[in-house]
Amino acid sequence: MHKQNTGKGLKARLDHMFTDREFFMRSHGQVRFLTISARLQKRLFYTVAAALIFWLLVTLAMMVNQLTVTSERMALAQKEAEVNSTESRVANYKASIEDVAADLKQRQDVLDQMTEQFVGEQTEAAETAAQKQADEQLFENTRKISAAFPEAARLAELEARQIKFARRLTMAAIQRTKQAEEAIRKFGLNPEKLTKNSMAAMGGPLIPFFSNKDQQLHPTLERLNLALQRMDALERTLIAIPSGKPSSTGMISSSYGYRRDPFTGGGAMHSGIDFKGPRGLPILAAAGGKVTHAGWKSGYGKTVEITHGNGLMTRYAHLSKIGVTTGQKIEQGIQLGAMGSTGRSTGTHLHFEVRLNGRAINPRPFLEANSDVLKIKAIARQRASSPKRTESGADRG
Repeated sequence: MHKQNTGKGLKARLDHMFTDREFFMRSHGQVRFLTISARLQKRLFYTVAAALIFWLLVTLAMMVNQLTVTSERMALAQKEAEVNSTESRVANYKASIEDVAADLKQRQDVLDQMTEQFVGEQTEAAETAAQKQADEQLFENTRKISAAFPEAARLAELEARQIKFARRLTMAAIQRTKQAEEAIRKFGLNPEKLTKNSMAAMGGPLIPFFSNKDQQLHPTLERLNLALQRMDALERTLIAIPSGKPSSTGMISSSYGYRRDPFTGGGAMHSGIDFKGPRGLPILAAAGGKVTHAGWKSGYGKTVEITHGNGLMTRYAHLSKIGVTTGQKIEQGIQLGAMGSTGRSTGTHLHFEVRLNGRAINPRPFLEANSDVLKIKAIARQRASSPKRTESGADRG
């Protein structure tokens, strides 16, 4: 009964607030009446209130997500500090030197596998003040362990070297990740959006690092593993971005954007760049990928389309002949066909398009990549195609 009375009382107060209101306006001797009904006032009030509540909920969700990510990072750092502390390591050595030796051997196997799979030759990273302080603490811990257990001195030194190596490798991976991010942005693309799907699409059979199921990955190796996974995703994304010229000719007959249509004379959107050249001039793949269309396409004539991953696709149109087939996997620079004038065309040329998630974007940034960007891409391509990495079974299922 009390709840019903409360509800009726609230409704009565709202009804009292939102009553029909009339406004009088006088202009040039004429009086006009403007009526705003109570129903319209209520609708406006509820709309504004709902929008405000929605905004507050979205803001709260973003804050909670940020706090969760921050807390996870802090927890990992704290866990790493605890595992690497003098007390924890002394207790491990005291329990069983044989077990520690076996653990260190397994850890070395993990480091070797990670190095071959993701990096190849280690990249030198700049040593920070925090890194120097961590190394000094690591050296001090090793000295204390060696003093307390002389028979474990060599193992303690080996463990310290492994942790130091893993940290250096993590810094190198972070450095290469930043270089890849910067290179992707210079193409006018967002690295976070491009790698979102590739980071989520991972699978394959479970091959644990350790034979003991109860044994977890060392926090230092866990941090290294995360850094290497992100570096791998970004460098693979960078490799897939078109950067090679689709033709040896440098004559551009029509640029990307609005232009006068050559057939109708009216304004129209040109979704690519036209390269003018002789009939039969080789047409080359701007990046590696999979041929998803090789044949006739309305308006484009004989056309080849290559899907590069992460939503990127390149289109090569008006060809005189096609030299690839649908489903074929190709590398950058492979000849796709020859220049022609098939389809809706006024003369021999190549129509080149770059599309992102089905939407045409300006190809010029991809064709004008500077030498620094191409160098970073070449290093990433060399790492991805190295024999060691292929043998290590780094392909994702």
